[in-house]
Amino acid sequence: MREATRTTRQRIADRLRDEPMAAGALAREFEVRTDAALDHVEHISQSLDSTDETLLVAPPTCDDCGFEEFDDLVNRPARCPECKCESVTEPTFVIE
Repeated sequence: MREATRTTRQRIADRLRDEPMAAGALAREFEVRTDAALDHVEHISQSLDSTDETLLVAPPTCDDCGFEEFDDLVNRPARCPECKCESVTEPTFVIE
């Protein structure tokens, strides 16, 4: 299928099949807001339920203390609940 006829969601799914990416990077590459990129990722995850592919999520991690037991694995928290540091990496997504 030609690139021009593919939806943003289809192009994001193809990109996630190539390499792991965070929502912020997807938003920049596909020129959408970060929350829209997260919505696309969530819908992609649901559409993969009927396939042999899986969306894997590397959770956010605190850069200071290494904490990674966040309640919400998809959204980037504002700060670490353990050390209160605001330097928290975004979760990354990949389709395998």
